[in-house]
Amino acid sequence: MNRRKIDRREFLKLGALAAVAGFSPVPAFGAINRIALPVRSLSLYNTHTEEALDADYCVRGRYCPEALEDINHILRDHRTGEVASIDPGVLDFLHAISRKLGSRGPFHIISGYRSPATNAILHARSRNVATNSLHVQGKAVDIRLPDAHLRSLRRAALDLSRGGVGYYPKADFVHVDVGRVRFW
Repeated sequence: MNRRKIDRREFLKLGALAAVAGFSPVPAFGAINRIALPVRSLSLYNTHTEEALDADYCVRGRYCPEALEDINHILRDHRTGEVASIDPGVLDFLHAISRKLGSRGPFHIISGYRSPATNAILHARSRNVATNSLHVQGKAVDIRLPDAHLRSLRRAALDLSRGGVGYYPKADFVHVDVGRVRFW
C-alpha cells in the first residue's frame, strides 16, 4: 500500500477545510449554484422549412421540457415530418460552439433528426451517410453559422472534444454529434 505522508502544514489546512465545511449550510450553497448557473439558449433556423426558433432550453441547470419540444420540432425529419427527441448533449455542444465563437447568429440546420427510412434513402445515394447514423438516434446535427467561416466552426467543434466532427466544405456544413470523439 502506497501512503502519502502529510506534513503539519497540510494537516492543518485539511483540518481548517473540514471545519469550514462542517459549519457551512450545504443546501444554501446548492441553491446559490443553481441561481448562478447561466441560462443556456440556442437560436436555430431550419434551412428546409424556413422555421426559426430562439429558445432558453436550460435554466438554472434544468432542461425546460417546453423548449425541448420546440427544438425537437424544428430539428424534425423535414422529409417525413417525424419528430424525435434530440439528445440534450447535442444542444449543449451547439451552445458551447456558439459561445466559443462568440456567434450571435442562428445555427442553420441542414439536418437534425432523420427517420430510419430517410437515412436509408440518403445512404443509398451517398457513401457519406452512415448506415447507423447518429442522426437516427437524435444525437447528431449538420450545421453552418452565417457569421462564422466553416473552418472556424469546425475548429471550435474540434477544440471542444465533445463528440464527432465531420467537415463538408463542398456541401457547406459541419456535422457534430455526441458519439465518441473522432473527426473526418
